[in-house]
Amino acid sequence: MNLNLYGFDGQWLAVDCGMMIRQDLPDAPLQVPNIDDLPALGIAPRALIITHGHEDHIGAAAWLWPHWGCDIHATPLAAGLLRAKFVERGLATDAIRVIEPGEALECGAFTLRYLPLTHSIPESCALLLATPHHRVLHTGDWKLDPEPLIGEPVDAELYRSLAPVDLVVGDSTNAPLPGHSRSEGEVARSLERTLGDCQGRVIVSCFASNLARVLAVGRAAARCGRRVSLMGRSMERMVRIARGLGYLEDFPALVPVRDLGYLPADEVLVIATGSQGEPRAALSRLAQGRHPHFELQQGDTVIFSARMIPGNERLIERLHAGLQRLGVSILEETHHPELHASGHPAQDELNTFYEWIKPRHLLPVHGEHRHQNAHRELAEARGIHAPLIPVNGDLIRFDADGLTREARHPQTPRIVSQDEVLALEGLAAPQGDRRERHGQLFLMLPVMTAQPTGWLRIGRLLIDYNTSTALDETGFADWLDDTLSRLDAENLVQLRDQLQPRLMQWLADHLRHLPIVHLQLVPAEADISTSSG
Repeated sequence: MNLNLYGFDGQWLAVDCGMMIRQDLPDAPLQVPNIDDLPALGIAPRALIITHGHEDHIGAAAWLWPHWGCDIHATPLAAGLLRAKFVERGLATDAIRVIEPGEALECGAFTLRYLPLTHSIPESCALLLATPHHRVLHTGDWKLDPEPLIGEPVDAELYRSLAPVDLVVGDSTNAPLPGHSRSEGEVARSLERTLGDCQGRVIVSCFASNLARVLAVGRAAARCGRRVSLMGRSMERMVRIARGLGYLEDFPALVPVRDLGYLPADEVLVIATGSQGEPRAALSRLAQGRHPHFELQQGDTVIFSARMIPGNERLIERLHAGLQRLGVSILEETHHPELHASGHPAQDELNTFYEWIKPRHLLPVHGEHRHQNAHRELAEARGIHAPLIPVNGDLIRFDADGLTREARHPQTPRIVSQDEVLALEGLAAPQGDRRERHGQLFLMLPVMTAQPTGWLRIGRLLIDYNTSTALDETGFADWLDDTLSRLDAENLVQLRDQLQPRLMQWLADHLRHLPIVHLQLVPAEADISTSSG
């Protein structure tokens, strides 16, 4: 849910405007950033600047932009995706302005330059934001891919020419990982070798936005004598927009799904959405035998060319079980890491990049606290000042004294429901408790399933409260850990349903005045509990 606001001399810019899927809530609604406090803080963006076209960077724009009505600057692919979203919501697209990677623009007190960086979607760019007193590099999402398949590798000399940068606001997603992330070129060769060994029909599931992966699969299919079909609306839309921009010129001709039954099994390859087990996605329909034009059979192969997003384990397990019942072979990242590449920088890439740009200060963003902390430690080992690990709602000043947290504005979640952005209501009080609510309590619980039963809370207690009576955080944390260990929920939705009444009862028993409670369950990565940081 990326939304960053930069202000100088009373003028503001918004950078990215993404959404997240709340898998812990019924029907998995969209959550978008909360912008309600901005007018009171005197923040009215003069422009919305988009770094790249992933949903967690553009997915909320059609919901929040109408409150601003400002110009939107985006590279061609991201602009095309935004236009499609705006048209779906009946919004005019005149404000969406295309800027090419490498170009610059003036926006009020800011000079902006789009600087190409490789990522798992074309046209991803860092932003150099310059004022009369600052040079800030906002990296967006990136990696150093020597063979990106679409677009050029990162221009080291371009970034060396920027040194020294006053501040880098940098991607922390893979900061705990040593080494270098895998190249898309490596994955392409692995996919071709794998396809050459497959019998029967092959389904490859990947993120629709990873056009380099889609292109690699299409090229490998052509070389292995297979015809290509697409399944899933997001996949079809992405390929259509990318082709219109000239990104998939050597992608093979597509076969309609309804015609696949006429082809020999060893000539069929389908690129499908649904790698995360989404119930309504194409792959889940295939696993359940509910696709109207295509059925999987024993001897077919499904290749997962995407990582498992933490929190989706149960859905993916269910998807795998359905495929296994059909006698389908499954190849996924855990046992075949060569079939996927992350789009984010590991430690060697971070060190190389910072050697180029020589930043004086770092604000580590993206990922969880442990990722940001690992990024901070790496920076400080290089002599880069990194005093803060920001959280949502932080108002941070950068001046001659460095980085300072000036204030924190707790963010009540905003959910898209019935075509409206609404506040996520606080949890209900225990039945029969009619006391007036006093204050608010925000609780974020990173959790993971435990074996053989129960759930574990991971990391520190993430709590923010403004109540009229003191809360014993140690006792509360102990109670949470004990309660979670005894709950038998199969997923985050069930866990929320089971935890909610117990949580409200504990608070009612221990606080004189019951606050409005906002609970967010967050899927934690499986290796957090054993990480040394």
